[in-house]
Amino acid sequence: MLGFLPYPLIGFISFLLLIINILLTACILFPATLIKICLPFKWSNLLLTRLLNKIANDWVYRNNLAIAFTRKINWHVTGLSGIDPDGKYLLISNHQSWVDIVVLQKVFHGYIPFIKFFLKKELLWVPIMGPAWWALDFPFMKRYSKEFLAKHPHLKGKDIEITRKACEKFRLLPVTVMNFLEGTRLTPEKKERQNSPYRHLLKPKSGGMGFVLSAMGDQLTGILDTTIVYPKGSVNFWPFLCGLVRDIWVDVRLIPLSDELKGDYIEDSAYQERFQGWVNSLWKEKDDRIDEIKKSIGIND
Repeated sequence: MLGFLPYPLIGFISFLLLIINILLTACILFPATLIKICLPFKWSNLLLTRLLNKIANDWVYRNNLAIAFTRKINWHVTGLSGIDPDGKYLLISNHQSWVDIVVLQKVFHGYIPFIKFFLKKELLWVPIMGPAWWALDFPFMKRYSKEFLAKHPHLKGKDIEITRKACEKFRLLPVTVMNFLEGTRLTPEKKERQNSPYRHLLKPKSGGMGFVLSAMGDQLTGILDTTIVYPKGSVNFWPFLCGLVRDIWVDVRLIPLSDELKGDYIEDSAYQERFQGWVNSLWKEKDDRIDEIKKSIGIND
């Protein structure tokens, strides 16, 4: 570990290791992707998708090694027992910064299949990472405002169709689909603008989760309700790379997929309303859980 070095130097070394890992992974991932594109057979597609997921898991493993090498973090994790590494899960979590994704990949590595999540379509053009996400079958979403849809009604429901097609691919192999229900990162400004009723969270949006459950509910092993707490609130990526985050709390709760949670979110308005109520109740419990964790470590805010 490099804790004896100045923080900015630790951050630079951490960043350099992450870049090297991305480039190394791309050199393996992209040729395998090209082979997958060139072989139009179901068996080869399935085999190469497994290979691509293995390459992505190895990338996460090397990232975790880099984190352990460059800084000491005390991981306070509960609730990982009873999880099937070959299952299919819907992973939901509160969202505070991009560090959340690194934390989730670190905590769940080896416990669940490789985590895939919905991305804004604009991220497809991010150098190296965009094509890599595409190669790994990450679904890219194009969000439209109500005003835009009013002028272009033929695009209404496009995001639902993208979700459905993505979930069809996810049916073939073990997978973890991640969804940040708040839809965006928590900031005091966003919380005030929303007039959020929660102390530590933004209002949850049930649509994305509802679409996934409608498309995959009969195949999912369960829902992984995950709560992330940083001792000083939200943390930016650079301080994390510099080793300024010493403790991270992660609480995992496995929710069985009962018949009550299954339904047609797209067509059944009664189910939509019932499911939104369930999500709001879940978010209230998560808010209380964050309160409990913070009080247990002596943080009152």
